[in-house]
Amino acid sequence: MTLNSSDMPNNKGYFGEYGGQIIPPPLIEIMNEIDAAYEEVRQTEAFQNELAQLYANYVGRPSPVYYAKNLSEKVGGARIFLKREDLNHTGAHKINHCIGEALLAKHMGKTKVLAETGAGQHGVALATACALVGIDCEIHMGEIDIEKEHPNVTKMKILGCKLVPVTRGTRTLKDAVDSAFEEYLKDPVTTMYAIGSVVGPHPFPKIVRDFQSIVGKEAKQQFLTTENKLPDVLIACVGGGSNAMGLFTEFLNDGSVEMIGVEPAGKGLDTDDHAATLSLGSKGAIHGFECITLQDNEGNPLPVYSIASGLDYPGVGPQHCYLRDLKRVEYVSVDDKDCLDAFMQLSRLEGIIPALESAHAVAHAMKIAPTMSSDKIILVNLSGRGDKDADFVADYLSL
Repeated sequence: MTLNSSDMPNNKGYFGEYGGQIIPPPLIEIMNEIDAAYEEVRQTEAFQNELAQLYANYVGRPSPVYYAKNLSEKVGGARIFLKREDLNHTGAHKINHCIGEALLAKHMGKTKVLAETGAGQHGVALATACALVGIDCEIHMGEIDIEKEHPNVTKMKILGCKLVPVTRGTRTLKDAVDSAFEEYLKDPVTTMYAIGSVVGPHPFPKIVRDFQSIVGKEAKQQFLTTENKLPDVLIACVGGGSNAMGLFTEFLNDGSVEMIGVEPAGKGLDTDDHAATLSLGSKGAIHGFECITLQDNEGNPLPVYSIASGLDYPGVGPQHCYLRDLKRVEYVSVDDKDCLDAFMQLSRLEGIIPALESAHAVAHAMKIAPTMSSDKIILVNLSGRGDKDADFVADYLSL
């Protein structure tokens, strides 16, 4: 089966049976205007040139691919490589789509960009992009995440964005999305909602995927140049799923390449404290689109948990749901214990402190590498750096 990104989603915004626009009719019109503006501007040479220039000279792309030799030798088996998105300006993959969204908002004449953030990486990246293009920025963030991710909170304030603490519900990412979306509904004409992942109503799963696909495009070329072959396995963490979709998209039709998305098992899949949506969820609707969700019997999103603030979301990108159904991507989960072990191992063996989100992917690579031969290659999308998590982990582990 050929999977062409240009054919996904369809003109109604669906990837198979997932996606769409589960929103009020007036907002559908606004979303369609954003879609039309995106499709128009993305094909212009001026926009592509500006984006390429900013990726190269501002973000620092291409991000390198690094062979984690010490880690590979420690666990044995396959060689583990890292796509170093943690080296991007602002420290994660989020800047890839934030630059694009900010440029799109400016092209559309919007006066403000509004968004949610969990771990704070999307918030920092969007505040950075808005400062660059000269547009106001407002970020909604759960109170618990504000306390946990203090370094990113400080950066957002320095960059000039308005930070709105969310004190209701679980006071984490899901409630931050609710709060930001409600604020957006008050003025969708002059404001653009810059969603932080491949989630939300159409066209955002498509827009974020397209901007993030630079990750996989680079990785494919880098491996063909340096290894004269493609990786055997791609691994990326999945909350909403933007970094994973960014890596996977370019390889969808390469049948020899296995792809694995890693969700947070938290304190265990046999507890209520996890966010393993694709492992244990069912079809529902959340935040304006249909996807697999963790929900109660009435279809309401359940409280979710992850040690990584950027992964504690009760839904997941619609294209991930579709790829799971097609069995093109395998989805597994990693618990807090193994995540923290991978965090410390990578830090002390390679001198690379990963984001807790990314450490989930590293943990699964460490698990499967010993089951593979030494001529095989695993590529992990190291989606972010762990500056934001360092104090939390040090306190958690009593370092």
